[in-house]
Amino acid sequence: MVSRFLVTGGAGFIGSAVVRKLISGTGHEVCVVDKLTYAGNLASLAPVAQDKRFRFEHADICDGVRMKAILASFQPDIIMHLAAESHVDRSIDGPGAFIETNVMGTFTLLQEALRHFRTLQGAGQAAFRFHHISTDEVFGSLGEEGLFREDTAYQPNSPYSASKAASDHLVRAWHHTYGLPTVMTNCSNNYGPYHFPEKLIPLMIINALQGRPLPVYGNGLNIRDWLYVDDHADALLTVATTGNTGESYNVGGHNERTNLEVVKAICGLLDELRPDPAGPHERLITYVTDRPGHDARYAIDASKIDRELRWTPKETFESGLRKTVEWYLANTRWWGDILAGVYHGERLGAA
Repeated sequence: MVSRFLVTGGAGFIGSAVVRKLISGTGHEVCVVDKLTYAGNLASLAPVAQDKRFRFEHADICDGVRMKAILASFQPDIIMHLAAESHVDRSIDGPGAFIETNVMGTFTLLQEALRHFRTLQGAGQAAFRFHHISTDEVFGSLGEEGLFREDTAYQPNSPYSASKAASDHLVRAWHHTYGLPTVMTNCSNNYGPYHFPEKLIPLMIINALQGRPLPVYGNGLNIRDWLYVDDHADALLTVATTGNTGESYNVGGHNERTNLEVVKAICGLLDELRPDPAGPHERLITYVTDRPGHDARYAIDASKIDRELRWTPKETFESGLRKTVEWYLANTRWWGDILAGVYHGERLGAA
């Protein structure tokens, strides 16, 4: 059955991966809603933008009037809510935008989704889903042992994670109070093609290619679980279409690495694929003052989505990182246009 997917934040990193997968791998119709802030990039949608099943709306999720009109026009069966301010460092510098988009924007979208849901009849109501995409950062920081589970208590430590925790709570409340059929996912760190250059992996790749320092926060031993973005997109579509309403699912890559291990792996791949006559890329590693409140370790227990929905990631960290580095080598124009415009590789969130 062909469904209509409305994807907020569909011009962003994860959102565009979802949209490309929907258009290239299914027969579904897609409407992207994106404000096109600094990290929204229509070039990330170029591979599917000409498809007759694709539609784009330049709009802000905080604008209830526009959201109401778009929902009435497109009549989505599934809303996938990915629109968010999403960078911890930026949230340290300017938390207001994170509260506005992640909290108030989610509230506005929930209100209009509920209004739309109540206009549906029978099979339409039964098929409708509101899928909220969140982060493992809402759970706080882990020590050397343990994993984040769906029932782990929330303990956000940054303005970004606090804003996402608030949005998670709103979604849960709209399900239990108003009966809106919601599903939710909390994912680990994503990486892959079309990733905005401010994040660790693309920043290290691009800096290394330009012979610039590779800034590693603190001692580089902070640990993250890395999830290849196309694996994540596959998981999101699985949850959106087969997840049980009222449930949340953790999505992880089973790939814990320290930040220093990640940077050294990138250097090794670049030494192989694009050798620098000046010497090994590891010579560029530079230790800088740590991020304020830097969480020590994130790690996801993704057994529920495996057990209940039969989803597991396809890529290892090694295979996914190689694909990522190769993509950045082959798509210098995509990231070059960004560096020439809204972001120049500077450090953010030093507070």
